[in-house]
Amino acid sequence: TLLGEKCFACPIIVYLSKRGNSILQYRNILLEGFILYNGNKYHITDNPDGVINMGTSENKLCYDLLHKRLTKPDMLHVEPSLLQYTDWRGHPFLREEVAKFLTHACRSPRPLKADNLVVMNGCSSLFSCIAAAICDPKDVVLIPTPFYGAIAEDVGLYSDVKLFHVPLECEAEGKDSRPFHLTVEKLEEGLQRAKQEGLTVRAVILINPHNPLAEIYTQKEMLDFLQFAKRNELHAIVDELYMLTIFVESVMFYSVLSFDSLPDPQRTHVLWGLSKDFAMSGFRIGTLYTENQDIVDALVHLGCFHGVPGTAQHQVAQLLKDRDWINEEFLPENRRRLKAAHSYVTRELLTMGIDYIDSPAALYLWTDMRKYLREPSFEEEFRLWRNFTRHKVLISCGQAFSCSTPGYFRIVFSDQQQYLRLGQLFLQNTQYLKQDDTNSDNAGIVRATLSPLSKPVDPLTQRDAPVPAPVSLAAEDLVSVGCQASNPAESLGSLIGTLRHQINSSDWLEKNTPQLSAGEDPEILDVFKALLQRAAK
Repeated sequence: TLLGEKCFACPIIVYLSKRGNSILQYRNILLEGFILYNGNKYHITDNPDGVINMGTSENKLCYDLLHKRLTKPDMLHVEPSLLQYTDWRGHPFLREEVAKFLTHACRSPRPLKADNLVVMNGCSSLFSCIAAAICDPKDVVLIPTPFYGAIAEDVGLYSDVKLFHVPLECEAEGKDSRPFHLTVEKLEEGLQRAKQEGLTVRAVILINPHNPLAEIYTQKEMLDFLQFAKRNELHAIVDELYMLTIFVESVMFYSVLSFDSLPDPQRTHVLWGLSKDFAMSGFRIGTLYTENQDIVDALVHLGCFHGVPGTAQHQVAQLLKDRDWINEEFLPENRRRLKAAHSYVTRELLTMGIDYIDSPAALYLWTDMRKYLREPSFEEEFRLWRNFTRHKVLISCGQAFSCSTPGYFRIVFSDQQQYLRLGQLFLQNTQYLKQDDTNSDNAGIVRATLSPLSKPVDPLTQRDAPVPAPVSLAAEDLVSVGCQASNPAESLGSLIGTLRHQINSSDWLEKNTPQLSAGEDPEILDVFKALLQRAAK
C-alpha cells in the first residue's frame, strides 16, 4: 500500500480496540522515512553508508550558536517550582516572556496577553487539542493541499477529526497567478463540496509561511482568508511556525497578530514554536495564542497530557528574554547560513535541470520531478521515492503532503554543506531513474565518490570541517556504471577508480561479497549474476 493511508491488508490485532487497530494501521510517509533515517543515520566516520536526511524539516545549521547560548550559567537553574506540577497552560513566567517576544516579533499593535497563551510539548499536541476542543468526531477541517502531512494524524488519531482537502493546481492559472495558488474562491469551492457530501465543517487551517511550498502569503491574502472564515463561522487555525525563518531581509512577513483588528478574534488561533525559527525541534515547545478564553480553558484540561518540563520552560524563557543574542547574533547568522544553503542547493538543482518553486523562506524547496516518472501516477511517484531511500537519500514525496499531482518532492536544504553534497551525488543521477531494468528498483542509480565534483567554498560549516568519506557502490551500481552510462570509457575509468579505492580499504571485500550482501538485500546477488552473464556475452 502507498504510505499516508490506512493499510487495509494488515491483520486485525485482537489485543487492540478498533481505534487502536486504526492507529496501528495508519501509514505516514514522513514518519516512515524518519524511522528509516533514525535507524541508520549517516555519520562521516562511524556510519559512512548511512542515510542522508534531506526529508525532515529541521534546521541543522546553528548547533554551535545554540550550544554556546544554552550552556551559559543562566540556563543551569533548578528550584522547587520547576520540579513540581504547575499551571497546565505553562509556567506564568514563560507565558509572559512568550507574550512579550511575540508582541515584538509579530509587530503586534498592542501588547499580547500571557493569559491568552497555552504552551504545550510541540505544535502537534496543540493541533490535536484544539481539534478536540472545537470539533466532534467525524467533523472536518478544510485544508489546502499540499500541506504538512502530519497534521492529518494530529487532528485525527485521538479525536477522529478529518481533513477535507482543497486541492491547489500545480500550474499557474492566469497572468497574475502562480503554481499552487490559494484563493478565497478555492476555499469557497472546497466548503461547498464538503457540505454537499453532508459533512460538518468546523475550521480551516492556514499555513504561513507554507509547508511544503515555502510560500509567504501577503497581508491582504491572509485578511481575505480570515474574512472567508468569519463569513462561514469557521475557526481559523493559523500555523506560523516559520515566521522568522525568512532569509532575505527585504521580504516582509505579516503575522495575523500584526493586524489592527481580526475579522473574528474569537475564532482565530495562532500557532508558533521553537522547532523551526530557533532550530530546536528536540525541545518540544509549541504555543497557541487566542483571545477565546473558552478555548484556553478547554486546552488546560488537556494540558496535563502535553506538559513541558519545568527546567526546559526556564531555559526557553531565558532564551526569549535575551533580545540582544536573538537580534544581533542568532537571527542574522541563521539567515546568512540559510541563504547560503538555499543558494547552493538551488544552483545544483538548476544544473541538474530540476524545477522548483523559489521562496526566501522556510527550510526546504518544493521540486518538480514529474519528468522522472515513467507514468503520471502516485504508484510511480512512490517507486521513485523508494529508489531514493534504497540508495540512502531521504527526501519527501508529494503524496506525503496530499499533493493532487504526482511527481513533486520536498527537499530540505538546512544542513551542513558536506551532507548536502552527498545527497546531491545521488540527485545528479536522476536521469537514470525513469529507465527500467530487469528489476526496476535496481535501475541506474550511481553512488559516486566526491572526487569528480568541484568543491565550492563552504560558507556554512566551521573551519577545518572533515571531508565526507567516499560512498561505496553496491552490486546494482556496478550494472549501472558498466551498462547505462553514455560514455563507456568514462564509466570504465570511474568503475576502476572506485574499485581500486574499495579494494585498498582493509575489509571491503570481506564485507561486500555478493553472497554476504545478499543477506541484507537478496536482489544484490541476482544483479551480480546478471552482471556476470552480460560480461560472458
